[in-house]
Amino acid sequence: MTPRTATATGTTDTDAAERIGELRVEIDACDAEIIALVQRRLAISQQIGNVRAATGGTRLNLSREQQVLSRFRAALGQDGAALGMLLLRQGRGRL
Repeated sequence: MTPRTATATGTTDTDAAERIGELRVEIDACDAEIIALVQRRLAISQQIGNVRAATGGTRLNLSREQQVLSRFRAALGQDGAALGMLLLRQGRGRL
């Protein structure tokens, strides 16, 4: 049997462990959604690259990439810009 020690907030260790477990399930669900969205984004990005290649276009559009990075930076700060760059790199590969 797990001890039920009360914390300063009045919850027990068991209650806290259960709540953490519930929250981790939510995080796992978020992660699954993020992974699915990234995979969808990559597929769309590859389609764009294929259309560009088929029409003799350039491999990337720097102004578009800057728009994406600005949006991520505005929403999530500098780490958001890094995340945006990782997504761009996944879609187009390293330069």
